[in-house]
Amino acid sequence: MKITVCIGSSCHLKGSRQVVEQLQYFIRENELGDKVELSGTFCMGKCQQGVCVTVDDAFHSVSPDTVKDFFFENVLEKVK
Repeated sequence: MKITVCIGSSCHLKGSRQVVEQLQYFIRENELGDKVELSGTFCMGKCQQGVCVTVDDAFHSVSPDTVKDFFFENVLEKVK
């Protein structure tokens, strides 16, 4: 599974750094390092929708407040 987080200026202002840090933590805590690839990219073109994240090319809008639910619903349940 590949997760890509926008780290462009608009998403950075909306908390992309915190989103990346929390995703790194959840991946490590659930021992998914061999199943999940986490990467960053610049603008995805949907700047108004919060921190832009794709999971295997499916778009999601995430914030530091919703990243835990996002991870458990869209990552953990699909790789376990």
